[in-house]
Amino acid sequence: MEDEVSRSMELAKMHQDLIEWLTFAEDEQTPDILEALRENLVAFRKKLEKVELEAFMSGKDDKNAAILEIHPGAGGTEAQDWAEMLLRMYMRWAENHGYKAEYLDYIQGDEAGIKSVTIQITGDYAYGQLKGERGIHRLIRISPFDASGRRHTSFASVDVYPQVSDDINIDINDEDMRIDVFKASGPGGQHVNKTSSAIRITHFPSGIVVQCQSERSQRRNRESALKILKSKLYDLEIEKIEEERQEKYAAKDAIAWGSQIRTYTLHPYRLVKDHRTSTEASDVDSVLDGNIDQLIHGSLLNGHG
Repeated sequence: MEDEVSRSMELAKMHQDLIEWLTFAEDEQTPDILEALRENLVAFRKKLEKVELEAFMSGKDDKNAAILEIHPGAGGTEAQDWAEMLLRMYMRWAENHGYKAEYLDYIQGDEAGIKSVTIQITGDYAYGQLKGERGIHRLIRISPFDASGRRHTSFASVDVYPQVSDDINIDINDEDMRIDVFKASGPGGQHVNKTSSAIRITHFPSGIVVQCQSERSQRRNRESALKILKSKLYDLEIEKIEEERQEKYAAKDAIAWGSQIRTYTLHPYRLVKDHRTSTEASDVDSVLDGNIDQLIHGSLLNGHG
């Protein structure tokens, strides 16, 4: 409540300051006053947009950190490379927002790209902003792995879960899960762990399998893997309660044609299009560099978050 009151008071003060600068500009239109008016107007617009977006992120978990998973679809190296491009996009987005992004699990591709990755993005409203990214992402381009220079279509799936807050208690019975230990390797083959410290947990009642190999110690990896499992179980229960699970996952049977939420086209033209909102961005390089706020906001404002 204090945060909300503070934001409202800050917005009201910025609005009052803007009115005063408008009054100054009416009396004396000097370059300095006009520049100050412009700066105050830009700052007020940004703050207003932020408050508006937060109003659309009113879910009980929207303020939480996000756990984001990326899996390539069929297509081998092509799809694995596309999955790594998406990973870079989300890591850059997190960096642009001052969020903390850390690897929980990373499995490198055989030739290029990644077979799967799980990251945690921590910051205010991280889950609220990223929850609309859940779905199939499609890439159309001239393949860098095809000597004939043919056009290829690749798919990857993105899943997003809220990190379960400490005040929510989720009990997991020891007999309901199996914990396997194996040797780990970090992103890009770095930080190879020669001891068996990586953890894989199989939860029998739900069929969920999670793993973590980002930490040096077996204990820390076990804690992180349990955190992911709890987040997935919590997300599962929330979806059951809201009776949305069937609808949300209707297209998840195949990471392939017809089920994508967004298409990134690099050839024969350059365009990113969100198929749920019809939001388009022509600067594909900027989008792949993490500038996806336009697409995220379009999803939220159209009720697809």
